[in-house]
Amino acid sequence: MSENTKIEWTDATFNPWIGCAKVSPACDHCYAEVSTPARALGVTWGAKEDRHRTSAANWKLPLRWNAQHDEFFAAHGRRRRVFCASLADVFDNAVSAQWRFDLLRLIIETPNLDWLLLTKRIGNAAEMLEQAMRALTVGREGWRDNYLPNVWIGATVCNQEEADRDIPKLLAVPARVRFLSMEPLLGPVDLTAVQYTTSPGYFGDALRWHHQPHCSRNERYPGVDWVIVGGESGPGARPMHPDWARSLRDQCTAAGVPFLFKQWGEHAMNYDRDRDDPDWRRCAEMDRKTGRWINLAGGHGFHGERVHYAERIGKKAAGRLLDGVQHDGYPGSAS
Repeated sequence: MSENTKIEWTDATFNPWIGCAKVSPACDHCYAEVSTPARALGVTWGAKEDRHRTSAANWKLPLRWNAQHDEFFAAHGRRRRVFCASLADVFDNAVSAQWRFDLLRLIIETPNLDWLLLTKRIGNAAEMLEQAMRALTVGREGWRDNYLPNVWIGATVCNQEEADRDIPKLLAVPARVRFLSMEPLLGPVDLTAVQYTTSPGYFGDALRWHHQPHCSRNERYPGVDWVIVGGESGPGARPMHPDWARSLRDQCTAAGVPFLFKQWGEHAMNYDRDRDDPDWRRCAEMDRKTGRWINLAGGHGFHGERVHYAERIGKKAAGRLLDGVQHDGYPGSAS
């Protein structure tokens, strides 16, 4: 919707339509539902509610950005990244197939842009893209053989259950870049525990796959190409345990996958019970302050493993440093 965005991992956002329905625990405190455009247009969230297609003038913005490619590339050394549908979901079942065809046609007409299609409905992506590409590439094979080189496909994953269910679906969708947005991160996630089989003789996890041990070849291949991690912001925000983020950082480092730490969210993890209060003398005092205790499993209260005190100080104050380091990894760049 905008050429100027505060989202750290993109350059611009474009919303072909506005409106959605909640399908994940990550949706509980949806920022898009209460966003200014949604409220101004009277868009109501829900499976049976109407989605609002944005104006023709808005649909012309990507064409303008595409025409500005040389200037943008000279300034940044890369193509402009466009996060598509920050206030909706491209693969929403309630959206007209014609709208999706129109969007894919626009993507084809803007080859100088990298389109980031992030979804909470990754199970719909392959079929819907195949349908659209068959309609737009008459006489050609379709999406799987002719996927667009400027499309990045991402899946939102907030916990281990979603990782196990949705990452194999993401890896089955052909795209130049496949990525995870783990925001809000609501629990510990082991990406190496996600089982993925590409075909007989190959196996792997979310981050990389390779030949079976009995094969003579030992090449390793990438799984997801990029991992974004962040805590929740806004009213009702839930805290993110620092060890969840650290674990994902370390998993990505070990696999050579770019890692971007987007934000802590509303809470700062500035008090480690095991390190700062081994005798628990200050637990009751801290418990009376504005914040929440959180343990490694995600439970609350100052009992459990690896307990931290999450103090609500606001997104800006909490910042985006993980152990004092800003992580800005992108596909094709070092973390």
